[in-house]
Amino acid sequence: MKNRRLLLPALIATFLVPAAGNAQLGGRPAEEWATVLESGRRMEGLEIENVVRALSLQSGDVVADIGAGTGIFTVPIAMQVGPSGAVLSVEVDAGFLPMIEEKAQAARLSNVEAVLGEYGDPKLPRQDVDLAFFHDVLHHIEDRAGYLQALAGYMPAGSRVAIVDYDAGHPDTPHQDDPSMLITPDQVTGWMQTAGFELTEEIDMFDDKFFVIYTKR
Repeated sequence: MKNRRLLLPALIATFLVPAAGNAQLGGRPAEEWATVLESGRRMEGLEIENVVRALSLQSGDVVADIGAGTGIFTVPIAMQVGPSGAVLSVEVDAGFLPMIEEKAQAARLSNVEAVLGEYGDPKLPRQDVDLAFFHDVLHHIEDRAGYLQALAGYMPAGSRVAIVDYDAGHPDTPHQDDPSMLITPDQVTGWMQTAGFELTEEIDMFDDKFFVIYTKR
């Protein structure tokens, strides 16, 4: 099940404030990114069903899907938490919000809320989030430690953060020519500890990515 992953240039590129080396990342409209994000080859490698199962979600859970893009994970997560739960599908590019809403409507889901976040704060509309989910997103956030601390303000003790991202130590990890886009599990654990979370689970699912879950103290 450990397949090679498509080396996507940027998943949710709009999380990065465009700088000299990354100006092109913020210069493409959501419609163009949607084509990349939902390409057949990439979708095959996401292990969506297995990832969602590994989150151990319960009926009634409130989940923040951070950097949700077109809502690829939002819909299966919303199905898992059921009508008594909720999914806050967060994006900083407003162009993705209608796509998320359309996916939810097509699946006849009433428990999805598309949220326009900010670069340094997800701007969640509630503070009872049980799980925050990052899939190939954290390495695109400029101030990762600051963002995670802002996120913690929306989450009570016992809540969890799940992160799936490329491991800087793997030879197939993209962005090798840009060290600012590379992160390691140890770095993430340090940022999470500062935000008040401790590592509680490491899931072995991918060759070139790490999948870790943290719990708020």
